[in-house]
Amino acid sequence: MIPVFKLIPMHLLRKLLFAAPVVCIVSCSQNNSTIDREDGLAAFSADSLKAHVAMLASDSFMGRKPFTAGETKTIDYLQKQFAAAGLEPGNGNSYLQEVPMVNILTTAAPSMQVTSPKGNFTLKAFDDYIIWTDKTDPDITLKDADLVFAGYGVVAPEYNWNDYAGIDVKGKVVMVMVNDPGFWAGDSTLFKGKTMTYYGRWTYKFEEAARQGAKGCLIIHNTAAASYPFAIPQNNFNTSRLQLDNRGKDIKNCDVVGWLPEPIAKKLLLAADLDTNLIAKANIRGAKAVDMNLKLSTTMKVQATYNKSYNVIGKITGTKHPDEVIVYTSHWDHLGIGKPDARGDSIYNGAYDNASGTAGLLELARAFKSMKTKPERTIIILSVTAEEQGLQGSAYYAQNPIYPAAKTLANMNVDELNRFDKTKDIVVVGEGQSELEDILKEEAEKMGRYISYETHPEAGHYYRSDHFNFAKAGIPALYINNGIDVEGKGKAYGQKIDDDYNTNDYHRPSDSFDAKTWSMAGGIDDLKLLFQVGKRLAAAGKFPEWKAGSEFKAARDAQK
Repeated sequence: MIPVFKLIPMHLLRKLLFAAPVVCIVSCSQNNSTIDREDGLAAFSADSLKAHVAMLASDSFMGRKPFTAGETKTIDYLQKQFAAAGLEPGNGNSYLQEVPMVNILTTAAPSMQVTSPKGNFTLKAFDDYIIWTDKTDPDITLKDADLVFAGYGVVAPEYNWNDYAGIDVKGKVVMVMVNDPGFWAGDSTLFKGKTMTYYGRWTYKFEEAARQGAKGCLIIHNTAAASYPFAIPQNNFNTSRLQLDNRGKDIKNCDVVGWLPEPIAKKLLLAADLDTNLIAKANIRGAKAVDMNLKLSTTMKVQATYNKSYNVIGKITGTKHPDEVIVYTSHWDHLGIGKPDARGDSIYNGAYDNASGTAGLLELARAFKSMKTKPERTIIILSVTAEEQGLQGSAYYAQNPIYPAAKTLANMNVDELNRFDKTKDIVVVGEGQSELEDILKEEAEKMGRYISYETHPEAGHYYRSDHFNFAKAGIPALYINNGIDVEGKGKAYGQKIDDDYNTNDYHRPSDSFDAKTWSMAGGIDDLKLLFQVGKRLAAAGKFPEWKAGSEFKAARDAQK
């Protein structure tokens, strides 16, 4: 049967929805008025939430890094709490999904040799570039590898854009620009203008270069375009990185990937007798990749250690459609024990990022379990590993789903839960992606709140947390951030809280739980909002859809 909503033009449907409040945006068969909005709300407790945060962020959990004793303690705690909340094991008879991983430690040579028609010169590692590899070969070598400038390194048919058209980069190193053409050109008609698409993310650049057969990919760093200074990637130079264990799979990776500052990129262009305006010209549709007639040489040593980490998963089986699921996610991991700060503290507790979100999942679980009218669809509570290592746990789940993507209505991700006062707004990250945004808006308004949008869409935050892997699998994914319009205190107050954390506490030992100031009132309010969205989805007749223009819509359409 063709869903009734597909028979009604969207502009008429919107009028019907506003004219008839009893019609649910995602359902023809389920009347919104039949959903008891109070059912389950009493289960939420700020005291319970704080207790879980305090425990998960305590020094005894050692920063919750995968492959450490901190992981063992964390997953043991979560399994016990899942069981105490009444969740059924989500993976057969187990609360665990094994995630095979490899720890890759690279040691790059101190320099890179550049052979140029105008003379040879050397670039200094760390200062002039940083490189690493996702391969596990013990020795990685670039030997007189040709360098190609390939614009943005993007192949996007829906935008009529192909930076690799007309050139063969097999065995070569490509130098590409970060972000999208619309950002650099200031042109709202290119891609999504200021708002970054996935094509603008550095991870995509490496993936596409590998698909094209390139041996290496170096991204030109620009602070505004990347949304962070070059010092951020420099912090990870010659350190270990966790990757999924892809042995036996046909996964393409470049031998060498990395970053170089814009002044070094321009130095290379000048050495190749190319105008540095080539960077600006890359914004023009149809711009051609250019073989720079430069050759690069350097080496890396690689040490690979294989091990297993774990996602923790529980469920509440739906009463009418148990095979159709709604997935709530949050990452349990943080950075472990590292460099001491000025106070001598070396434990990266990750209280806000993301003990708060992990604790929030436990509150959501208790609330759904307490409902008098049980959810018609299955509720999945999934706490994933290795988000801080590149969204690895959620990537593994998306590639090895326990519940098929085609039967998964939505993912809602909780990453950094409001630890202070209630806010009037809730921030949607990734404006215009899916109908989940519309449902959130309606539920927020019923709570006397409103939705707002991220102020820096050029930073690409929608592609930087675990929901992204669900989106890539075609599953509509909702990602919220804390609002800043604090009740009784205003936006300036809320913005200062956000700025202070990013400046002083993000990925530092000082991200610790403070029982005196962390009321978690705002976090409880945000959880209740996500809970109401989940209740609606659990009772709805129709799956939520991606909106036209979303780069993830095609993957969902292919599942139908």
